[in-house]
Amino acid sequence: MGRVIRSQRKGAGSIFTARTHRRKGAAKHRAIDYAEREGYIRGLVKEIIHDPGRGAPLAKVQFRDPYRFKTRTELFIAIEGMYTGMFVYCGKNAKLAVGNTLPIGELPEGSVVSNIEEKPGDRGSLVRASGNYATVIGQNPDEGITRVRLPSGSKKVLKSACRGTVGMVAGGARTDKPLLKAGRAFYKHRAKRNSWPRTRGVAMNPVDHVHGGGNHQHIGKASTVSRSAVPGQKVGLIAARRTGLIRGSKVNKN
Repeated sequence: MGRVIRSQRKGAGSIFTARTHRRKGAAKHRAIDYAEREGYIRGLVKEIIHDPGRGAPLAKVQFRDPYRFKTRTELFIAIEGMYTGMFVYCGKNAKLAVGNTLPIGELPEGSVVSNIEEKPGDRGSLVRASGNYATVIGQNPDEGITRVRLPSGSKKVLKSACRGTVGMVAGGARTDKPLLKAGRAFYKHRAKRNSWPRTRGVAMNPVDHVHGGGNHQHIGKASTVSRSAVPGQKVGLIAARRTGLIRGSKVNKN
């Protein structure tokens, strides 16, 4: 019987869990309230900060509480072009401007939008990585649905009440600068989780990995594996619909 392999050990958590000690908090939209449903509310960008382990910068936005004499500070994902001292508006009647948050049903086709809710009120779950944006490609007011094209190229149908922020997420050029040396990769992954350096399966012994062993580094069997494979066997291309290079140009059906 072989050893418990890396993919099995990751399931238990332990040393593989995310390192969250110095993180700034969860970046979300405002909790939906009467002001956003029926009109708009103004916020002031107080600070743009770095969040360890996250590629995109965050913005601290200060709002006046609609019900009590106090201010509330929200943590938003920063949008390209956002700056300290900028006013941002959230709500159904907010105008179409970079940094404003409004229901995607209010946006014209072709609008660039990010940090979109998958279900109304979940406070943002799609298109949140640095440099990402989705495009509104269709509105159906009769059924209350909106079609968007996600960064992956796939199209998704969402309820028009789902909110999104106009513009693309900041920090898009982050991957343009190469890491160049192992030290930078070390510190990059230290802020995230224990996922680097990563030993290839074919470089291991047969006891350590399904792909290990043999003269010359080769897998020695098909790299595809079924969805129902047992945990110690489930490495490689799991339940792959297709393999190999994608040939030919991509056809856009719109």
